[in-house]
Amino acid sequence: MTERSEGNPGRATAREPDGDGVRGRSPRVAMSERTEEWARLRAEHLGDAGDRPPSSARGVHHVAMLSSDVEQTIRFYQEVLGFPLTELFENRDYEGSTHFFFDIGHGNALAFFDFPGLDLGPYAEVLGGAHHLAISVERDQWERLRDRLTDAGVELHEVSDASLYFRGPDGERLELLCDPLGEMYGQRVT
Repeated sequence: MTERSEGNPGRATAREPDGDGVRGRSPRVAMSERTEEWARLRAEHLGDAGDRPPSSARGVHHVAMLSSDVEQTIRFYQEVLGFPLTELFENRDYEGSTHFFFDIGHGNALAFFDFPGLDLGPYAEVLGGAHHLAISVERDQWERLRDRLTDAGVELHEVSDASLYFRGPDGERLELLCDPLGEMYGQRVT
């Protein structure tokens, strides 16, 4: 659960849940408690696929994440996951910082920055931050990558026969999904 901060009515703050004693973590809300809310949101905002206007975007240019060690990141994404490094140059916004890119298919790039001299601390899940990055791969690649990740000692969480969660070298959450692009668990999402 969340409660509204009196100082900022638009900002939700986590409160200590009843029962599990973990400060800052909300108890899970049963799906049945949210069914009416989801139905209202769908009715209010989700148009029929044939009636939706085209998106104003043409795709994701790149997603940028943070790296504590450029070489370690390159080894993991290129050598373990098989995403070719496509470019590496100085970050235009921070002198001495590296900006580097990996090809993740279909013209999409996964980018990283390092920020030497700044103590950024470990990965943290925060509101407004990324929860995870889901990357689509073909079924045969999914199986190969699962084996490569296991061989590299990466802890895996297999949710279904199509979804595999794990963490990158800096704790970033990643998912390999072998459902076709635009689908999730057999349901169209685009």
